Amino acid sequence: MKLQTIKQNGQAAFVVVPVSEWEALMARLEEREDMADARSQLARIRAGEETLTADMVARLASSEPSLKVWREYRGYTLRALAAEIGISSAAVSKIETGKSQPTVATLGKLATVLGCDMEDLV
Repeated sequence: MKLQTIKQNGQAAFVVVPVSEWEALMARLEEREDMADARSQLARIRAGEETLTADMVARLASSEPSLKVWREYRGYTLRALAAEIGISSAAVSKIETGKSQPTVATLGKLATVLGCDMEDLV
């Protein structure tokens, strides 16, 4: 690797690296970061942390109501989720569509049943 050192006030201040070398270094750095990310993700999975599918993440990032996304992801129908938390299926539907705001208590029950944080549902 051919490097050029630029001095400032008699001391090395900068190093000029050929573009091809710079690109190779950046590629290696990105690869190392990807490997570290993969190891971290694997450790979380082994520790029992839930991971979401790409489809689930895309749905949550879309304009689709998050309560509906979580409900369907967990395999609940409107009726089953409503029965689980003790409210009507019409009430769950209104919450999903934004026609009604849940109380904090209801939101907490929904989050508990769906296995997510309350913030994930608003």
